[in-house]
Amino acid sequence: MIAELVAEIGPLWHERHQAVLTSRPRRRAVGAGAKYKLVFVDRLLATLVHLRHATTHDVLACWFGVDRSTITRAIGEVRPLLAERGCTVAPDIRLRTLAEVIDHLGASGQTGIIDGTEVRVRRPAVGRKDREKFISGKNKQNAVKSMVVTDAEGRLLFCSSAEPASCADITHARKLGLVELLADGPAVEILADAGYQGLGPQTGGRVVTPPHRKFKKNPPEWYEEMHERQRKAHSSRRIRVEHGIGHLKNWRSLARHHGRREHMSDIIQSVAGLLSHQQAATASGTRT
Repeated sequence: MIAELVAEIGPLWHERHQAVLTSRPRRRAVGAGAKYKLVFVDRLLATLVHLRHATTHDVLACWFGVDRSTITRAIGEVRPLLAERGCTVAPDIRLRTLAEVIDHLGASGQTGIIDGTEVRVRRPAVGRKDREKFISGKNKQNAVKSMVVTDAEGRLLFCSSAEPASCADITHARKLGLVELLADGPAVEILADAGYQGLGPQTGGRVVTPPHRKFKKNPPEWYEEMHERQRKAHSSRRIRVEHGIGHLKNWRSLARHHGRREHMSDIIQSVAGLLSHQQAATASGTRT
């Protein structure tokens, strides 16, 4: 996988690096001056180790024998390139937008599953205007939220950019344009939890959520049994998305983030792309 990433991302990194050099007003030729102490392969390895194990920049600098600022710059250059790769579902198919995910599910006749996941982040500084936006109403902690889409097998298809955790799941889905994509796109079944109740009528029943409870007080025994049976049947169908989120959280950078919140979108999407590539390779190897 490392060789594939080097072959894919290396030219993109070199192209952007050259574009930065040629865009500056210069007094000497491009390529003059001090040379990089870290070759691209080491820059990629440092980024992967940081994402997988949340290794600090100071430790990585000791490992690679460079300054901390060099590691910080290297990760800042490579991480966006990893985020732009999208999620791999087959060797020749990559999904980068929610619209592409809906089209893929419709073309393949698969069921999609959506859910929101939160990553704990540092509390914003005192006096910041939007400080309260990051407080999760569910977990009562400072976090950012991403919407995850998997197929019925739990393979990752899409991770959205990060939103402050105060944003409700259903509001986040609407911001991403899920309602319009399902209403105007192919007939796709999307399973969701109770946090997305209300999307079903707006999408013509394409978003399927747990059944509403009709009796709030003193429900008949027969209704309680029926409701519980329907709820469990729905939960057993959508449990795969929890497995997909669990695989994401195995990457230490998504267990809890101690750095800048502005980088969370790139981190989430980078990890999703790498994990989906691994899942697709494992699935193709199983079939063969």
